[in-house]
Amino acid sequence: MPHGSSSPARVDDRMEMQSLGLGEPRHMVAIASVLAAMVLVVLDAAIANVALPTIARSLSVTPAMSVWVITAYQTALLMALLPCAALGESVGYRRVFTAGVALFTAASVLCALSPSLSWLVAARLLQGLGGAAVMALGVALLRVVVPDRRLGTAIGWNAVAIALSSAAGPAIGAAVLSAATWPWLFAVNLPLGLLVLLATRALPDVGGTARRLDLFSVALNAGAFAALVIGAELLPTRPVLAAVMLAAAALEMVALVRREMPKKAPLIPLDLLRADSFRYSAIASACCFAGQTAGMVALPFYLQHGLGQDTLKAGLYMTAWPLTVAVAAPFAGRLADRVSTAWLSAVGGMLIATGLGAAALWPLKNDPLLLVPFTMLCGLGFSLFNVANNRNMFLSAPTERSGAAGGMQGTARLFGQTAGAVITTLLFTLSSAEAAPQIGLGIGAALTFVAGLVCTLTVSPMPHPPAGVPVDGKH
Repeated sequence: MPHGSSSPARVDDRMEMQSLGLGEPRHMVAIASVLAAMVLVVLDAAIANVALPTIARSLSVTPAMSVWVITAYQTALLMALLPCAALGESVGYRRVFTAGVALFTAASVLCALSPSLSWLVAARLLQGLGGAAVMALGVALLRVVVPDRRLGTAIGWNAVAIALSSAAGPAIGAAVLSAATWPWLFAVNLPLGLLVLLATRALPDVGGTARRLDLFSVALNAGAFAALVIGAELLPTRPVLAAVMLAAAALEMVALVRREMPKKAPLIPLDLLRADSFRYSAIASACCFAGQTAGMVALPFYLQHGLGQDTLKAGLYMTAWPLTVAVAAPFAGRLADRVSTAWLSAVGGMLIATGLGAAALWPLKNDPLLLVPFTMLCGLGFSLFNVANNRNMFLSAPTERSGAAGGMQGTARLFGQTAGAVITTLLFTLSSAEAAPQIGLGIGAALTFVAGLVCTLTVSPMPHPPAGVPVDGKH
């Protein structure tokens, strides 16, 4: 090819960006704004986990009560993901995404100024609502900004941002706490949030459908997920009350599905879930995140109680997992744009299962360093699975339903993470502290193996799916 010429694909990409009013600099700023918003949300969650003991001492509350700082945030996320996705489709992705960043940033200031635990929990609920808009619509906006043929690459960079934020969060939180009080953990979000708000102006302002939100359905959705999270939290300590909460969650969910089923674009994306490829991808995502969370929660206990490692060494051993995700995700993104995403995500699930299974069964007491290649295998597998499966979910949905796809993807992820944490908590309640971690790793391996098997049932979408037509195994 002559020097200075461009490939036909790059020319097509440039023309597509120009049709949206995106020149090269604005295009890059638009992508950066989405990735930076993801960093803002994920980094805050990772930092908050580290700060719980300090917050408990400062506010004179018990460690168990301080956990509500995390629970409130996760509850708000689950309650708001699908409504934020629907609102984005109605009034425009950029408008709701920007409002989410603004709310998250303002709530961070409220967190920093909170005089008591109740105020802090309320501010964290607001943070979760803002974070839900970012998480639900981030990849939907990337799909607007990036041509479909490069969506896997964009999702790969998104995975890098999330992995590095998750890995760096504990260290950044510890550094801030060593030099300042806990409110500064939330105050530092203000400058980054303001920068992201400025950058969101580069995002294309694509109009919405003007479809009205059904407020009763939104209330049912919020009630169902709130009851689910609270019931899951109470299950190990107050099983009767937990059972009542979980039953209420199930009843509300049934009522919501019945109410939304006749609609063309339901709040719960039943229209997308009717397509085999999308449905199997969502199930696989929930299973994978449940298995990954079970493994990640069990690992530090196994390292400290089973292998006799101190806290610092345990943290270093575990860092290999997110760092491998960060290194492998760009490669996984490029690969997902070129090969079958169904088989790529299946291979990823099998690799995670192999790594977790080896960590559970291999005799590591004489050589705990062997755990590093096992966790690296998990990180590599997670990169392949997550990027390929997410690409499959989004390209299995029509472009105008990208918001709903993002909401469902986030809901599946958080549902899986909640299930994985509950499974591990129950294991520690029902078995000894010595046996529970290895059992948890084994359960994590089984769940990720199931996720890999489910992925084989999906069908990789075409590079450019027809507008308005979901791609599944029947088309």
